[in-house]
Amino acid sequence: MALKLFNTLTRSIQEFAPLDPQKKKVGMYCCGPTVYDFAHIGNWRTFVFADLVRRTLEFSGYDVKHVMNITDVEDKIIKRVRENKTTLREFTGRFEAAFFDDLKALGCREPHLKPRATGHIPEIIALVEKLIARGVAYQAADGSVYFSIEKYRGGGCCYGQLLKLNLDEMRAGERVASDEYEKESVADFALWKAYVPADGEVTWGSPWGQGRPGWHIECSAMSIKALGETFDLHLGGEDLKFPHHEDEIAQSEGATGRPFVKHWLHGAHLLVEGKKMSKSLGNYFTLRDLLAQGFTGREVRFLLLTAHYRETFNFTLDGLHGAKTALGRIDECVGKLRELAGSQTSFAGDPASIAPFVKALNEDLNISEAWACVFDWVREMNSRLAQNTLTPERAAIALGTWENFDSILGIGVKTEAEVPAEIAALADERIAAKKAKDFKRADAIREELKAKGWAIEDTPKGIKLKKI
Repeated sequence: MALKLFNTLTRSIQEFAPLDPQKKKVGMYCCGPTVYDFAHIGNWRTFVFADLVRRTLEFSGYDVKHVMNITDVEDKIIKRVRENKTTLREFTGRFEAAFFDDLKALGCREPHLKPRATGHIPEIIALVEKLIARGVAYQAADGSVYFSIEKYRGGGCCYGQLLKLNLDEMRAGERVASDEYEKESVADFALWKAYVPADGEVTWGSPWGQGRPGWHIECSAMSIKALGETFDLHLGGEDLKFPHHEDEIAQSEGATGRPFVKHWLHGAHLLVEGKKMSKSLGNYFTLRDLLAQGFTGREVRFLLLTAHYRETFNFTLDGLHGAKTALGRIDECVGKLRELAGSQTSFAGDPASIAPFVKALNEDLNISEAWACVFDWVREMNSRLAQNTLTPERAAIALGTWENFDSILGIGVKTEAEVPAEIAALADERIAAKKAKDFKRADAIREELKAKGWAIEDTPKGIKLKKI
C-alpha cells in the first residue's frame, strides 16, 4: 500500500510520489532551530514528527536526503548577542550544540545536511539580486531590500498558497522590517536589512551596502542550494505557514519561475497541561527541564508520538508517567523474548504482524492505530510466553518484528543499568538467606533493595535485578 500524506498545498491527502524519475530519491527540508535558546517541548514535537516522516520514508525504501537549517542570524539572536556582550558564533554555537545533543537524546536521526544561514550569505545575496532583476524586489531609501507582493501578484503569481488569505480584508502594510510580523498583515517583507548600530558586529557587505539577511530568504537560499529549485517535501510547525512558509514560496518561485515544493507537511500546536505554553504559567519546558525531573528522552519521544501530527496535543507530566509504564510493558516483553531466543539468529519478523502496523502509518501517519498494533503484538507475545508456546526460533522472529516496528518508532529498548557492588552484595546475601531457609531475612532484603530503587526477580535461570 502506498504512503499517503496530507499536503497543505492542496488541502488534501495525496499519495506520496517523489519527483525523482526512478521514484527512489526524496529531498526533504525541515525548518530547524533558531539558536538563541534551548528548544522547548513544542519545538520538539515538530522535530520528532519530522523524524517519524523520515523513518517512514526510509522504511518504505526511499533514499532520503534530509536537510535541516540552522537559523543563526535574525532579530532575537542579535538582541541576545548584544545583551550578552559576546560574538555571534560564540553565542549561537552553544545553543546549536545543545540542540543536537537533545535531538540525539530523543532518538532522532541526524539530518544529512545542517546548513547555517551565516554560511550562505553569497547564495542569499545572489537570490536577492535575481528577485530584483525579475522586478519583484526593490531597494528602499535606507538601503534595505524588500519583496513586493503587489508586483509578484501582478505577474500572475498567487500569494496565499498554503492557506486562504482574504487579501482585500487583511490589513495592508507598506513594508515590514521585522522577521516575524503580525499575522493579519500583508506587507512587503525584508529580504536584506540595511545595517543599523544595534546590529553591532553582525553585518556583511552586499551590493546594497552593509547589512544582513531577512529570516525568510535564508531558508529559500539554503534549501535551493541543498535540494534544487524544486524538491519533494518541506516540513514545519503550523505556526510557520504564514508568513514564513508563504514568503518562502513567493521569493523562491519569484526568483526561479518554477514550483518550489511539491508536498508541504505541517505539525499542529502543542498545549502543556491544557494551556498554551508560557513561562509565566509555569508550564514552559525544555527537554533539559524534563530530564532534570527524572524523565528520559525515550519517554518524552513516546509521548510526543502518541497523537496524530495534525491534531493539537496536550502534553502533561501525567502523560509522561503513563509513557514510562507503557514503555515498561514493551521493555519487559522484548527482554523475555531476548532471553528465550538466546543465541538464535534474528529473523526478518512476522509479516502478518508488521503489515497492519505499516498500513496504519501509510494512512497519513496514523500513529494511534500503529501503537494499537504494537500493543496487540505485546499482548499476544506475553500470552504465548506465559503459555510456553514460543520456541527460541519463534522468539527470534518476534524480535525481528519488534525491530521493524522500532525502525520507525525509534524508541529503542531500555538498557540494563549496571548493578552497583552494594546491590549485588545484598542480592547474594538474599540468596544465602533463602538457602538457609531464613525467609524473613530474604523478604527484608527484598524490601531494602526496593527502597534503594532495585527490584529482584527469581527466575528458573537465577535471580534478575532491575532498576525501578
